[in-house]
Amino acid sequence: MKGFLEGLGALLCVAGVCGVIRELTDGWFRFMNLTRFLTENVGFLEGRELFANIVIAALGIALATMASRVVKS
Repeated sequence: MKGFLEGLGALLCVAGVCGVIRELTDGWFRFMNLTRFLTENVGFLEGRELFANIVIAALGIALATMASRVVKS
């Protein structure tokens, strides 16, 4: 479980960073368009895609950090 959570946190972090780069380059960086589906299809996130991607990256870092602190049984 520890490894799964660390991997999920790393994936979220990479997806968030890729989303931030995609937003800053105005769609030129199309690698990992996963966050595009999250940010463009949710009504209250319209116009706030950069902030949403930063939050996704921060959640990934937090999840990976918390998973690394869990004692493996």
